Amino acid sequence: MRQDTRSTCPISTGLEFVGDRWTLLVIRDMMFAGKRHFREFLQSEEGISSNVLADRLAMLVERGLVTRADDPAHAQKAIYSLTELGISLLPVIASLSRWTQVHFPQTRRPEARMFLEGDQAAIEALQQALRREHLNRGGV
Repeated sequence: MRQDTRSTCPISTGLEFVGDRWTLLVIRDMMFAGKRHFREFLQSEEGISSNVLADRLAMLVERGLVTRADDPAHAQKAIYSLTELGISLLPVIASLSRWTQVHFPQTRRPEARMFLEGDQAAIEALQQALRREHLNRGGV
């Protein structure tokens, strides 16, 4: 990972962490689709390639947004989990979803309604559920 950033601008620095489309989509799939294994991410409707996925997962692990652990049920699989840093991206993703749904109504989906309505309690409840699932080893 690059240790230096292009500027001290918080938006620029944030984009260096999660600024490409695939990174946020991997995080989205972990948050909302419960995806935890490599092959599950490959099945997303956007069609990420395996080499791009491997790169993004490695980068997310390196930057501390995701952890990678051996799957006790299958020796050749890994389980990816969000860290607290990764879970803290939920409000950012919710804001992006709300902005998109307001300006591009054709993107509205029932599962994203809480973001359009700005349901802060639902977002906080989802963050708590993600913490239970990803930060507690019993949720693997």
